[in-house]
Amino acid sequence: MKKILLWLLAAIVLIVAVLLFNTFRFTSRQVEPEAIQEITFSDQIYQNLSKAIQFKTISFSEEVEPDSAEFFGFHRFLEATYPLVHQNLTLTKINTFSLLYQWTGTDPSMKPIIFMSHQDVVPVDEPTISQWEAPPFSGAITETDIIGRGTLDDKGTLLGVFEAIEKLISEGYGPKRTIYIASGHDEEIGGAKGAKLIAEHLEAKGVKAAMAIDEGGFLSEGLVSEIEPTIAVINLSEKGYASFKLSVETRGGHSSAPPHENTIGILAKAIVDLEENQRPYKMVDPLDDQLEFLGPELPFIGKMVFANPWLFERFILEGLNAHTTTAPTIIGGGVKDNVIPTVAEATVNFRILPGETVESVQKHIEETVSDKVKVEQKGFATNPSPVSGIDSEAFQILQKTITNQFPESVVVPGMIGGGTDARYFYGIADDVYRFYPIRMDSIAMTRFHGIDEKISKENYREVVEFCYHLIKNFN
Repeated sequence: MKKILLWLLAAIVLIVAVLLFNTFRFTSRQVEPEAIQEITFSDQIYQNLSKAIQFKTISFSEEVEPDSAEFFGFHRFLEATYPLVHQNLTLTKINTFSLLYQWTGTDPSMKPIIFMSHQDVVPVDEPTISQWEAPPFSGAITETDIIGRGTLDDKGTLLGVFEAIEKLISEGYGPKRTIYIASGHDEEIGGAKGAKLIAEHLEAKGVKAAMAIDEGGFLSEGLVSEIEPTIAVINLSEKGYASFKLSVETRGGHSSAPPHENTIGILAKAIVDLEENQRPYKMVDPLDDQLEFLGPELPFIGKMVFANPWLFERFILEGLNAHTTTAPTIIGGGVKDNVIPTVAEATVNFRILPGETVESVQKHIEETVSDKVKVEQKGFATNPSPVSGIDSEAFQILQKTITNQFPESVVVPGMIGGGTDARYFYGIADDVYRFYPIRMDSIAMTRFHGIDEKISKENYREVVEFCYHLIKNFN
């Protein structure tokens, strides 16, 4: 018994020693900030964003054509508002509505960079309009904010790039490396007719960029309770996306004599079976990079957890939502309360972790639900994106630009669960990143695709300044 206790004590001491050793060797990956040039923008930038919001460039669905009057009106607005951009950059329209601008650099040996932002916005749920501070397409300006659909997603970043370039040209600046602005018109429904075709056009021209940068990363404020500084999240990749229709067909019948298994019951059980048989949590690239950058900035206990994923992996992975998620989103069936329907259908959406595919998810569904349920892939789908690196010059310049402008922040790479147009640009850019300095807290997170979307004037100015500095730092 004494020997067992001694062995147990020795094992505990060894584990504690390993935990402490890994924790103390967990050093910061942050860089030191440097002083940056102060720049001034007039309040006209708020008026410009306000006007942009008033164009209802809505993507409703893959089946509904874009509203040409709204999109062409928005294009004319850009031309009138940013004359220097349109005099000095070459514009190519892709598939009528998508825009590709080229600002040719003086040094063709330098790889270009690509700024991405989309023109389209999601619809507004009509019953919620009364809950907005101002009408969602009014572009109302208050003492502190610009309000409207698209301020956060994604016209705020698109106009931020235009404002920065207009300012640079007015100062007599010309880039060494070529700069592209790629702005698709259908990101909110998958980007297959916009950004995808822009990328194919650039690839056909032989363009190979050093970096493409898109929405999808942000300045996180208070979203990680254990850390006080602002977290600048640069997302290196994104999960895949797929929705599947589950359908059940029976002979139906009268509700007074229900069968042993009725249509809706079979479908409901299939949904429950999927929710109770989730895909496994896994440590995948770039989540290991996320631990390396975030862990050293945490208080001691958090630092120890992140430094020792071999022991705390499940806890960490659940916190990072590191699995293929399952979300029933639409359900329908039945025509009358005393009639058992002959058909019932549901849609289940999956955000797919790297290492899995649309096909493997479908196989998982078919193996999980009853063979009485028909499974069909529905609408737009894409596999997980590749993962960009953290050791490239592009990442270092991006990290330095963020740190210089936001010295209080901690830069952390990550993976986004949502989808962006950036997924199409891995073939034409060495690295693809998702980051603009949109400040996000728990309240702002609900405004994306939600009620009362707005951006503060101060934050919008930060977006414009970031684009200005990033262009200069890459040149």
